[in-house]
Amino acid sequence: MNFVALKMLTGDRAKYLSLIFSVAFASFLIAQQASIFTGLMLRTASQIRDVVDAEIWVMDRATQYIDEIRALPDDALYRVRGVPGVQWAVRLFKGQATTRAEDGKFRAVILLGLDDATLVGAPHTMLVGRFEDLRQPDAVIIDRAGYEYFYPGQPLRTGGVMEMNDHRAAIVGICEASAPFATFPVVYTRYSLAINYVGRERDQLSLILAKPAGFGSATDVCNQIEKATGLKARTTNQFTWQTIQYYLQNTGIPVNFGITIAVALIVGTVVAGQTFYIFTLENLKQFGVLKAIGVTNRRLVAMILLQALVVAAIGYALGMGLAAEFFNITIHRTATRGFVMLWPIMAGTGAIIFSVVVVASLLSVRKVLVLESAIVFRG
Repeated sequence: MNFVALKMLTGDRAKYLSLIFSVAFASFLIAQQASIFTGLMLRTASQIRDVVDAEIWVMDRATQYIDEIRALPDDALYRVRGVPGVQWAVRLFKGQATTRAEDGKFRAVILLGLDDATLVGAPHTMLVGRFEDLRQPDAVIIDRAGYEYFYPGQPLRTGGVMEMNDHRAAIVGICEASAPFATFPVVYTRYSLAINYVGRERDQLSLILAKPAGFGSATDVCNQIEKATGLKARTTNQFTWQTIQYYLQNTGIPVNFGITIAVALIVGTVVAGQTFYIFTLENLKQFGVLKAIGVTNRRLVAMILLQALVVAAIGYALGMGLAAEFFNITIHRTATRGFVMLWPIMAGTGAIIFSVVVVASLLSVRKVLVLESAIVFRG
C-alpha cells in the first residue's frame, strides 16, 4: 500500500512539485527570517559577548542596556574592589566619538576604553598587530569592518592615523570584533586616552568589569556587590539577556519579523492544505477502489500521512539547503557577517513544517473516511 500511495502522490507531477515548492518556500522563509532575527538580537549585545576576561558587569542601577549608560563616580571602582568575593575589578569606558581619517572622511565610532594596567576586555582575535601594542602612545585598535570603511580597498596594515576630538589616534592593530547592532566601527584604546577622545566630564566611568574569587559563583558575588555598593551587578549572561530584552520590548523588530514568519506559515498551510485537498478529491475514485477491495479507513489515513511526510521531508530539505546557501553567501560580506543558521532554528523549523503539513493533510482525510466504495461503479 505504501508503494501505491507514493505512485498516487507522484502521478500528477505538477501538483506534486507545487506541494514540494510551497513547503520548501515556507521552510526557507521561516529559517532565514528567524536566523536574521536571532543574529540582530545577538548584535545588540556584541560588546558584552566580546569581553571574555570578566564575568561580572557593574553599572548604575538605572541602566537598562549596554547602549545607554549613566557614568559612575570614580570611587565606585574602589567600593567594588572592597566587596568580599571579588577577585579583581577594573574600569571600562564605553561611548561614541567622531573620528576623522587621513583622507578627511569621518564617522561615529564605538569607543571602548580599557583599563590601562590590565587591558581587560581587549580583543582576542587580532588580524594585524597585538593587543599589547595598545600600551604605545596614542594607540588604538580598530575592527576589520571599520578599517575597510576608512581605508577601502587597502590591505590590512598598521600605521594609519586618525583624529578624535583634536587628538591623534595611531592604528597599531586590526581585530575581528562581533558586528554591533548599529553599524559603527569599533575602536579599542586605553581608558586614559578614551576620556580625552570624547572630552572630559565630571563622571566618565561607564562600567566596572569584575571577576569573582574562586570560592564564589558570579551570581552570588553580584548579589554581594549590590548589597554593599547600591549599584547594579549582572553576570555576562544576565547583562546580555537584559540588553536583548530591552530591544525586544522597545523596538518594532520582533513585530516585523514575526509578521514575515507568520506569512510563511500561512503560505505553507494554505497552499499545501489546498493542494492536498484538491489532490485527495481528484483521487477519490482510487481511494474508493481501495475501499472496495477491503482496505480499512485506518490504512487509508496512514497512506495520506505517508504522502504528507514525504512532501514535508523533501520540501524541508530543499528549504534548509536554500537557507544554508543564502547564509554561506552573505556571511562573507562585512554588512551581514555573523548571520548564521543555528541548529535550534533548523530543528524548530522542521517541527513547524512537519506539523503544518500533517495538519493540512488531515483536513482532507474526512472526504476519504466518509467515502462509499460504490463511487467506483458510478458513471
